[in-house]
Amino acid sequence: MLPAAEAPHGVEDTHDGAIAGGSGYPLPMPELPEVEVTRLRIEPALVGRRIRRVVTTPDSYFFLTRPARLKRSLAGRRVESLDRHGKYLVANLDGGSRLVVHLGMTGQLFSSGATSVRLLSATARAALAPEEQGRFVPDAHTHLRLCFASGPEVYLRDVRKFGKVLLLGPGETSPRLGRLGVDALGATGEQLFRATRGRRVAIKSLLLDQSILAGVGNIYADEALFHAGVRPRRAASRLTQRECAALAQAIRAVLERSIETGGSSIRDYVAPDGSDGAYQDERFVYARAGESCLRCGEKVRRVVVAQRGTHYCPGCQK
Repeated sequence: MLPAAEAPHGVEDTHDGAIAGGSGYPLPMPELPEVEVTRLRIEPALVGRRIRRVVTTPDSYFFLTRPARLKRSLAGRRVESLDRHGKYLVANLDGGSRLVVHLGMTGQLFSSGATSVRLLSATARAALAPEEQGRFVPDAHTHLRLCFASGPEVYLRDVRKFGKVLLLGPGETSPRLGRLGVDALGATGEQLFRATRGRRVAIKSLLLDQSILAGVGNIYADEALFHAGVRPRRAASRLTQRECAALAQAIRAVLERSIETGGSSIRDYVAPDGSDGAYQDERFVYARAGESCLRCGEKVRRVVVAQRGTHYCPGCQK
């Protein structure tokens, strides 16, 4: 245990990036731990329940499957199970169809009983008394509402619309899922070592490549590289087999620890029950530029790798 621009409708948004916030740091998108926590906590509100009605916002680039088809095809379907691969959630429905969800940068998947100020805009918070600020009423950003015969509804909300929802028919496949690499929670040192051979790209860039490791984003790449003692700008091909084994172990460890603590609630992320994650309080390097390393005391540095703000300790990482 360890202590952009809007895409047109239907166009793939392949970058795993973020838009700069007022602090100068990017707005972190949900990575594997946040999506896994979402899966675990929304599962009881979905699995075994039959969808009675679907409510959507007007058609937009958020919908890879048109709202009209979603409403028509989902009504009456029962959710049999909920899986995750990388940053994608896949709801398996009776009859063989699958509902694929990507939270994008600011997507939130939660039940109608959830309460959190993160579910309200600054304007909405200002208009409510403090005791009412946890109450959420579906708004213009609540793009998908799954209604059941009884019990809580399930909402998919995304202010920026970088999230995506896609319905796959029985036997239908999607390039979005097909091109994903091994799920990062199951990555081994041998797999990582093979992936780095002949690759002169920076190891940080390779970790962000979803076709190699599905689920790792900026926060956990920085943290894993720190715990493995590897500098983010080192050429991937320069890592030894032992270093790849250490890095794969560090990736699994930081992801598992983040899942244990509920993920990182740095900006928009909120768990389906409205609770915040706590992993952000355990970061060693991410977004700590200029602060002292918690291990050796040297100042944490910030550089740009693969167009991402990247943080490392020059004393601990070689």
